[in-house]
Amino acid sequence: MPMTPRPRRVLLLGGTSEIGRAILSSLDAPPDTEVILAGRDERRMAELGGALPFRVRTVHYDGTALESHQPFVDAVFAGGPVDLVISAAGILTPQEVLDRDPLQAGLLMETNLTGQVTTLLAVTRHLRAQRSGVIVVLSSVAAVRPRKANFVYGAAKAGLDAFARGLADSLHGSGVRLLLVRPGFVIGRMTAGLPPAPAATTTAAVGAAVAAALATSAPVVWVPRGLGVLSTAMRLVPRPLWRRLSR
Repeated sequence: MPMTPRPRRVLLLGGTSEIGRAILSSLDAPPDTEVILAGRDERRMAELGGALPFRVRTVHYDGTALESHQPFVDAVFAGGPVDLVISAAGILTPQEVLDRDPLQAGLLMETNLTGQVTTLLAVTRHLRAQRSGVIVVLSSVAAVRPRKANFVYGAAKAGLDAFARGLADSLHGSGVRLLLVRPGFVIGRMTAGLPPAPAATTTAAVGAAVAAALATSAPVVWVPRGLGVLSTAMRLVPRPLWRRLSR
């Protein structure tokens, strides 16, 4: 079920996300499309929104404030139907920091997994009621098989990936579609200072791939495309050898 090619109202969860903005920039949408950037840094979102060719407004959203997600979503949908919801909220904290401070690991899990679950369940209720709309969920190749170099991040992405697949199945026949995005290492602000891993990609490439997939009925998009084949091989690597990988 392809998305209506020219969405008129879009919600980006994680309003300062580079990948989220790359998706928005790649959309074939009219200039009067309303884009709602949702995040904690409203000043930064306002600055970034000025570069988008749409009508942009910002709203406060904290992925870790679980009790606020239902009223936040209700308020967004009170303004009218939403055609596209992009779930791009997330943080990447070095594993060595998480090893020293378990509370930081908890914050990462809340931001990258728990908060997205509570928000997207609230979103889904409204989309079911309007019987239309698309949810884009940003997973990662790290969800396929967590590595010792970032296993907390990988665990969060694995949980999100499983949630998204189950949610997609539950939405079958409802008129609502979920597109799961699994990029490899994305070169950008979040990964600044890290050497690119194999099958690295860019925010622009992810944005273009997602925009192209929205015009099809694909349930999953890998970026780069060959990463899907590589992920199958990753699952088959013997565990003793897998443990030897530095990244």
